[in-house]
Amino acid sequence: MHLVMRSATLCCILLCSCLAPFVARPPWRAMRTTITTSDAPTAIGPYSQAVRYQGLLYCSGQLGFKPSTGEFVSNDTAKQAEQALRNLEAVCREAGTSLNKALRLTIYLIDLAEFQAVNQVYATFFEAPFPARATVQVAALPKGGRIEIDAIVAL
Repeated sequence: MHLVMRSATLCCILLCSCLAPFVARPPWRAMRTTITTSDAPTAIGPYSQAVRYQGLLYCSGQLGFKPSTGEFVSNDTAKQAEQALRNLEAVCREAGTSLNKALRLTIYLIDLAEFQAVNQVYATFFEAPFPARATVQVAALPKGGRIEIDAIVAL
């Protein structure tokens, strides 16, 4: 009896090791595609600029960095907002879509007093019907940024 159990265990181990390369990944993992472009700043952490999944593009937050230098365009919140939106446009373009197809954006500001200045810049990138949006004040942003914007965009 003991020998039969050992043989069964050995067969199971061999079978599992032989089939391991053929075991399917979870469906969400097999179907997602990461998007990367040099026309937007590189990620400053372990994340992708965007992920394409089931007809949507999930864009990571963009700061007001110039892609060519990796530095902020200015200390001005409105100018950083404009650059962050340009960076999002570049990521969308790489994925074969456009920021005009945005469904939802989230704007992170370190000072809500800049809300109107950001709205003026935002209005130059979008027209009615506008995407859904949330704007929140945060204590701080990476690298001392004044604004960060992320997006979910239709493909």
